[in-house]
Amino acid sequence: MMVDLSRLTTEQRNPATMDLDQMSPLEIAAVMNREDKKAVLAVQQVLPQVATAIQWVADSLRQGGRLIYMGAGTSGRLGVLDAVECPPTFGSAPESVVGLIAGGDCAFVKAVEGAEDSCTLGAEDLQRIHLQPPDLVIGLAASGRTPYVIHGLRYARSIGCKTVAIACNAGSLIGQEADLAIEPVTGPEVLTGSTRLKAGTAQKLILNMISTGSMVHIGKAYQNLMVDVQLTNEKLEVRAQNILMEVTDCSRTEAAGALQRCSGNVKQAIVTLLEHCGPTEAHIRLEQAQGHIRQALKQPEP
Repeated sequence: MMVDLSRLTTEQRNPATMDLDQMSPLEIAAVMNREDKKAVLAVQQVLPQVATAIQWVADSLRQGGRLIYMGAGTSGRLGVLDAVECPPTFGSAPESVVGLIAGGDCAFVKAVEGAEDSCTLGAEDLQRIHLQPPDLVIGLAASGRTPYVIHGLRYARSIGCKTVAIACNAGSLIGQEADLAIEPVTGPEVLTGSTRLKAGTAQKLILNMISTGSMVHIGKAYQNLMVDVQLTNEKLEVRAQNILMEVTDCSRTEAAGALQRCSGNVKQAIVTLLEHCGPTEAHIRLEQAQGHIRQALKQPEP
């Protein structure tokens, strides 16, 4: 039976761009900019649901579970992108945030046609990574009807995982399969059906919120600083020194020395400088505070 896309707002024609093929470059840029603003407003309407997702993910990570994104096409690539950015940004283990895309890793750079229509691949991919009940699965599909995601979410719920669906159509099929539906309605695209545009932007905004918010809640930030950043290159080493200088009012030499004594651990270095203690005591305090610097400090920070 042919799939009926006519009811999906993401598939409808946009009245503002009926003459898109006759517009000047500036007119195209301007109309796209106006339409992109609608993506931000659409996300604003679903912030309570996003907040719930942030809390659920933080709870899962604290319990040793994983955050797992799964999607096809643009949606899948956005999930993979968010996942791979977590280790360098938050110092999280590479396996703690996982991105699955229909068709496998090669589909990130080259479309694998037909993979998204599979009713078995979603569950198989989750089984391959040994999905467990503490894990949380977020299914991504702009249309909200992708079989790969539907059946993946269905399998995840069947074994006791919490599930979240992110779609850009209200009352989506993936939303019906999940414990929580996040459905920013972004409306018709500038180029009809090209959901890498507004719909993709809305999904990216939400993923930014979920991963950043949950990581902050498990202690991966101090104030608004990336204190679990991994010093894998010169830029990040300088950034770490700058963080210490900002927080403790020390010199660059002192910051570099503290980082060296703490084997590059920014959190430990901050605690040693503010509490005038050694790396071992700083480590113990952070362990007791579950990684939260504020709780690890005996005295209020300056």
